[in-house]
Amino acid sequence: QVHLLESGGNLVQAGGSLTLSCAASGSRFNIMGWYRQAPGKQRELVATTSSGSISGGSAIYADSVKGRFTISRDNAKNTVSLQMNSLKSEDTAVYYCYVTTALYAVGYWGQGTQVTVSS
Repeated sequence: QVHLLESGGNLVQAGGSLTLSCAASGSRFNIMGWYRQAPGKQRELVATTSSGSISGGSAIYADSVKGRFTISRDNAKNTVSLQMNSLKSEDTAVYYCYVTTALYAVGYWGQGTQVTVSS
């Protein structure tokens, strides 16, 4: 059974930094990444990596976070992290870890962690 454990959400001032972490267990994973959902908006992709990227080198980023956020993963530990710098109020959202299993590409969501950026 797949389990995802997220951590790192917090209240931070605009311009500050936060690091989110997600530890996955119960399978081998291909896609590991982060989505977010702000109040009244649809869930959107933030950043993802595939299993071939050891340090997030082939990561995909939303245009709104390019240059500010960095995704990284540890394949041996099944963890994925999101370093968020220069945070803006519009980054306020619940951030969700998302993974897909290497076998059959089944997707799983974490429970979400709140990031609030005060202006």
